[in-house]
Amino acid sequence: MKTDRDRAIHDFARELATAISTVSLYSAEHAQVERLCRSILANIQKVMAGKDDISLVVIDNELIVDGIPLRGSLHFGRLAQLLALRGIGHVKLIRGVGLEEIRDMVEHLSKRNAEHAVHSTAGIRYGKVGVRFSYNDEESSEVSPGEAVAGASLFDGEISKYREICRGIRKHKTLKVAGIMEIVSGFIATVKSEADPLLALAPVRSSDEYTFTHSANICILNLAQAMALGIDGPVLHDIGIAAMLHDVGKFFIPEEVLNKPGRLDEKDWNFVKQHPLWGAQYLLDTPGVPSLAIITAYEHHLKYDFSGYPVVPASWQQNLCTQMTTVSDFFDALRTKRPYRDALEMEKISALMLEIAGTELNPILTKNFLKIFNRISEMA
Repeated sequence: MKTDRDRAIHDFARELATAISTVSLYSAEHAQVERLCRSILANIQKVMAGKDDISLVVIDNELIVDGIPLRGSLHFGRLAQLLALRGIGHVKLIRGVGLEEIRDMVEHLSKRNAEHAVHSTAGIRYGKVGVRFSYNDEESSEVSPGEAVAGASLFDGEISKYREICRGIRKHKTLKVAGIMEIVSGFIATVKSEADPLLALAPVRSSDEYTFTHSANICILNLAQAMALGIDGPVLHDIGIAAMLHDVGKFFIPEEVLNKPGRLDEKDWNFVKQHPLWGAQYLLDTPGVPSLAIITAYEHHLKYDFSGYPVVPASWQQNLCTQMTTVSDFFDALRTKRPYRDALEMEKISALMLEIAGTELNPILTKNFLKIFNRISEMA
């Protein structure tokens, strides 16, 4: 049976993860962030009753608060992931920690690719496990993003499975459909169990893994869209599979073309534009693949107004799953930091999505998508 202190520990971790997610979507000045920071501080004070400090430790991607492993919620795994990505293995909250320090902690942890080290303060000390905590100029614990713990992703297991499947695809081996189904089933369970699908999105740590994490994120975002529309059961599962496999044709493009610096010349670009056809053909030849996945692989670059590619007849009826994928793809591409640009904030992404709703994006699906995240903001 949970004590009041146990509940306060869980509420603290959950609210900290939610606040960080909210800052990532909006800004540190958002009203919900302020409310969450005040609640975080209140829960810290409850946990600290009779104690001088609280310790958060990340061990094997698991969050442990004052010796209590936190399990059973995606928020806890997400918080462990955020700390690990910043190279932080240990956080000590000291009696007297103030609201301004909580605000700073939330803002710093929301910057996944921040260029500056995270600095300890009088009330919050950061460091790696085993590093001595001290508050003076010579021994203060500062963690550089360059020291980030490798492989710290909430869905590293699923990404690893998908990477192995894709290696087989690249060699033109038969797709392991059962493996994709297993990954999608896990994602469906995760999205259904959490109010905030953004907590499930995996960060891209290197250009080499972009294709893997991007496909997983499109799957999660499509599932969230579909559930908001009341879609469930086998159709929901097929939508997830289609999202995971929408870009499968890219595995047949030589890596030297995909990774070529700068803009592609006309010859290479025309070559790249063939990948929807190659992906659809590969899936068509694979037993057990839902027809929805074949269609989505072929259509995913069409755009709502058919201004994309490939060229299709004027009477072509674009699939709903394809249109959801286009919305998710646009969103995930802009929220992800790439070598040539920084990630955009949610307000900017929303404005850009609304700007092209009705041309490149389905306007109804775009509004449905943005309502999902507005609802999350109101719930935070």
